[in-house]
Amino acid sequence: MTVFQSLGHGIYCVDAAHMRDALVSIYILRQGDEVAIVDTGTQYSLDNVLTTLTELEIHRNQIKYVIPTHIHLDHAGGAGVMMEAFDQAQLIIHPRGARHMIDPTKLIQGSIGVYGEPLFRKLYGEIRPIDEARIEIAEDLDHYSLENRELLFIDTPGHARHHFCIYDDASQGIFTGDSFGLSYPPLKHHAWGLIPTSSPVQFDPEALTNTIDRLLGYQPEQMFLTHFGAIDHPLKRSSGLKHWIDDYVALCEAVNPLDAESEQQLYREMRDIIFDRLADAGLSKDKLKYLLEMDIELNAQGLAIWWKRTHND
Repeated sequence: MTVFQSLGHGIYCVDAAHMRDALVSIYILRQGDEVAIVDTGTQYSLDNVLTTLTELEIHRNQIKYVIPTHIHLDHAGGAGVMMEAFDQAQLIIHPRGARHMIDPTKLIQGSIGVYGEPLFRKLYGEIRPIDEARIEIAEDLDHYSLENRELLFIDTPGHARHHFCIYDDASQGIFTGDSFGLSYPPLKHHAWGLIPTSSPVQFDPEALTNTIDRLLGYQPEQMFLTHFGAIDHPLKRSSGLKHWIDDYVALCEAVNPLDAESEQQLYREMRDIIFDRLADAGLSKDKLKYLLEMDIELNAQGLAIWWKRTHND
């Protein structure tokens, strides 16, 4: 994939260069002389952002806002280095995420606990703290502007409790982070190709379904997914997305994933149903594994955590 793609309305989708091409999007919004960056990828994503800004003839001092949709590290891991690169910008963050941007120690320690330090450093690099004076907290329904362009911040729990989405008046689109699923380019044409992400540790299926309905209430014309790029006809696509959420819950009810063995069964059954539904997508099984294996593993882990939290008496 090229480093960036123009989506119209002054919106550019930048490949975050995280793990593989077309896995993580960073969005640049331009309105006149003011610019916002939505989601940041990791420390290693900064080069592609700077390359894009150069090609678009955007100066660093035009960056007004850096906006992680939530604090998972593929969305916010690069926030610190971007705030250093764009030293006049303000970071806009969910109220539940601000303290982790000011002091990312717990984020770092938790991730090292999962990956081990060598792999963590390879994937995410350095997570740098951000000066509290440069952080603005966006409450539900707060408005921010780029010149005369309104950005509306919407509290969107379900994937995580520290998640918001941003409705952009100019494009009538919503920057959804992980609240409207993931859909990689080879799967966007498929009816089942928009898949909810239930990665650890705060997944809540009821809250996520309510969030999807709330976002659709704004009648968006498109959704800008972090994983990956824009999708059209969000109302039409939402039926499959919500069906997947119901299927996730049904899988948990059938498997009861309260121990390591049943967690592995949950993973296998989730993988099988996803691969079966996408069997006619025109992709080999190896290609499906390449695109989705990591997400399926994370989804199964997050589902098991939710199930234990709500069913382990």
